Amino acid sequence: MIVDVHTHVFPEEVRNNLPKYRKRDPLFRLLFGSEWSDTLGESKKVTMIGVEELIASMDESGVDKSVICGFVWSDLGLCRDGNDYILESIQKYPDRLIGFAAIPLRDIDNTVKEIERCVGLGAKGVGEIVTEAHGVAIDDKKVMRPIIEVSKSLNIPIMVHANETVGHYYVGKAKTRLKQYYDFILSWPDVDIILAHWGGGLLFYELMPEVKKACERVYYDTAASIFLYTPDIFPAAAQIIGAEKILFGTDYPLIDQRRYFRQMDGSGLSRDDLDKIYGDNSKRLLRL
Repeated sequence: MIVDVHTHVFPEEVRNNLPKYRKRDPLFRLLFGSEWSDTLGESKKVTMIGVEELIASMDESGVDKSVICGFVWSDLGLCRDGNDYILESIQKYPDRLIGFAAIPLRDIDNTVKEIERCVGLGAKGVGEIVTEAHGVAIDDKKVMRPIIEVSKSLNIPIMVHANETVGHYYVGKAKTRLKQYYDFILSWPDVDIILAHWGGGLLFYELMPEVKKACERVYYDTAASIFLYTPDIFPAAAQIIGAEKILFGTDYPLIDQRRYFRQMDGSGLSRDDLDKIYGDNSKRLLRL
């Protein structure tokens, strides 16, 4: 089974009314009104899709299941609208799609209620959380504690956006330091955390025994890897953290799933390690 743990979909209302929503959210305006360059210097137009396009791409590429995330709107109402679309989608395609709840970070009481609502209707996680989009620090315990506590009580993982703070610039590249992610992890050792985009490179610090111990319940997804690292990242990461902590994620529609297959299958990883990354780890984490 191949499970893509990191994709994004948008309701038709948003896709058909971009100017309206660009005015309503600064991060949305930034991400969906410009181009950015990948590691090869190629200009990329960020696109958005609906669930039908995602299903078609899964059929073409051979992906069995995908986790669908919405957008990190700063407005709770917009998050609810996006979550409603995700919940409708997982009900329509229960064997193909897994929903994560998108949440704002400025109205914690209602955010907790929204997480509970979404999980009650079938969602299996929270995320992708992008703290900088809301002017919040990932290591702000006052903000994050209620989110962590409700996630623990519901026995679900949270997905947190992380990116490297060195290297080339791209639109949406956050400035949160690795130490802040590490302090966040230290504060909440008993919840499953998915650090997106290879955790911004935090995985390399698991060569330090104390970091490895602190990150026992941290998973790293491969989303956007092709634009960030050479293919050597796959065997290097497997050697440092173990293949059982790596989750296949694409950030689709940012990158076609088949481009990952070509890189990963040619990376020198064993079939057993590839099976873990492609789906076994996600099946265990998400209790599929």
